[in-house]
Amino acid sequence: MRNLNENNITDAVIARFQGCDDPRLKAVLTSLVKHLHAFVRDVEPTEQEWAFGIDFLTRTGHMCDDKRQEFILLSDTLGVTMLVDAINHRIAGKATESTVLGPFYVADPPETPMGGGIGWNVEGEPLFVEGQVRSAEGSPLSGVVVDVWQSDGDGFYDVQKSGMDSPSLRARFRTGADGRYAFWAVTPSAYPIPTDGPVGQMLEATGRHPYRPAHVHFMLKADGFETLVTQVFAEGDSYLDSDAVFGVKDSLVRTYEQRPPGKAPDGRVVERPWRHLSYDFGLKPL
Repeated sequence: MRNLNENNITDAVIARFQGCDDPRLKAVLTSLVKHLHAFVRDVEPTEQEWAFGIDFLTRTGHMCDDKRQEFILLSDTLGVTMLVDAINHRIAGKATESTVLGPFYVADPPETPMGGGIGWNVEGEPLFVEGQVRSAEGSPLSGVVVDVWQSDGDGFYDVQKSGMDSPSLRARFRTGADGRYAFWAVTPSAYPIPTDGPVGQMLEATGRHPYRPAHVHFMLKADGFETLVTQVFAEGDSYLDSDAVFGVKDSLVRTYEQRPPGKAPDGRVVERPWRHLSYDFGLKPL
């Protein structure tokens, strides 16, 4: 393969994959080369622009560690994460819609008794969250593993806070025989995604804001069902229609109801104003 030019180099590269024994890998790389070369032909970048793009991806990788995943953030802000999610989690029956995982999930959060509080070492407006987990047909599901995580009232996750050496506002519950879950947290707020890296520079350069509407994250796992990763957003939030990561769906928006001081649904007496969020989940069978 000699004398390659802009008209024949794509076919030459694709031909190099003919000996690949993995048909899926071969298909993926062939498509990648076709679309990447088409992008270059469409944009016709200068050598300096291409070098800047490589540097951008290099700096994105350098921002990643065990508490920060800049590549997930890049995927989120380009809408790729939601596209992959939509392709892999088409809705069936009364199953709950999914949305992005986000960059702040931490595996194996502290297991917490049903109805317990998860706002360790944080202050904020009390929030009582409850609901039921069912099959897509409506039957209650017991023993479902429910991971929850969220920001605090100032918009920060625990992993973003220096000096916080233990988890906060993230926990794991298991539904009871009636499929119900419940916990106390604090009311989350809208917040900006991290902007101190390459993704933040991309948003600023393109005139985009970095904000996400207030929400609580959920991940639900049960034998025989697809794992559900989703979020429940606060009705009335000013960023519902311009979420920086394109994750909002109407079915996932609920009112975080303002309540006066008094008795909560679990019998607890709250001596100041608090909020109540109720949301039922439906899981899709495998």
